[in-house]
Amino acid sequence: MTPVKPPKLKKRDLIGIVAPASPVLDPSRIDRGVSYLEHLGYNVVVGANALKKHGYLAGTDEERAADLDTMFRDRRVRMIICARGGYGTPRLLHLLDYRMIQRNPKVLVGFSDITALQLALWTKCGLVTFNAPMLATDMAEPMDLFTEEMFWLLVTSNQKVGSVAFPEPMEAKIIRPGTCTGHLLGGNLSMIVSLLGTPYQPLLHNSVFFFEEVGEEPYRIDRMLMQLQNASMLAQCHGVMIGQCVDCVPRDSTRDSFSLDEVIKEFALAFKKPVISHVPFGHVQQKMTLPVGVKVKVDTEKRAMELLEAAVL
Repeated sequence: MTPVKPPKLKKRDLIGIVAPASPVLDPSRIDRGVSYLEHLGYNVVVGANALKKHGYLAGTDEERAADLDTMFRDRRVRMIICARGGYGTPRLLHLLDYRMIQRNPKVLVGFSDITALQLALWTKCGLVTFNAPMLATDMAEPMDLFTEEMFWLLVTSNQKVGSVAFPEPMEAKIIRPGTCTGHLLGGNLSMIVSLLGTPYQPLLHNSVFFFEEVGEEPYRIDRMLMQLQNASMLAQCHGVMIGQCVDCVPRDSTRDSFSLDEVIKEFALAFKKPVISHVPFGHVQQKMTLPVGVKVKVDTEKRAMELLEAAVL
């Protein structure tokens, strides 16, 4: 698939805020995130339904989808930042106008549950999106310097960034050494698995696959990896980057269990392609911005990812 890249962001551009998944329980976090963006010189508009609550969702499916539709249709809006993840994004996928979105490519930012939206946009439109900091979860607090600099560089520059070394102190672990090249595709593992067998399932041909997770026990991650393997998904990609899997430990200390590292090592043994884990992205303060759909080269020995093309026009 030929990537559809959004235009780069410029000072005084309008940024739209949406909440496609769970509600932001503390509205002051939205205010602080908006103030951060305005302080940097951008204009901001908050979606009409972004502060709503509907059970564990930020408004009804129709309301959340309407905010996305409005932001993509509004030619003044140049970037769309998701307020947070949680749960709910897969419920919107059948409500979106993908032809309209493809005609109006914009920088879309999020991670975690937003993975479902990002991969659907890639599958249906070829749109490059950004697995990156979100408004209420990251931008409402002082951001890690590496995280902040990489994010703004990728969304504001149409020049090829080149090699980005994985930052310390998170030490990436080489599980299977080597280099791999391909389109960067992935996100939250649970969300990726939830798309299997749907019209939004991405093809991983010629890709570098990446995933992260939070709050899942090792056996559940094992099960999800086996599902991807049995669906012949993993055979398509050229290598795997595994991010920070936060709180992914056995819950019952009285029962035998593999550790997550053991699950990953066994997976890599069967995979027989380059695998590197503990890469800084996911549900952590310090995170790389990963442009979904952009061609990259990952060198496990150098613990670095080279972006082979710009992510924006």
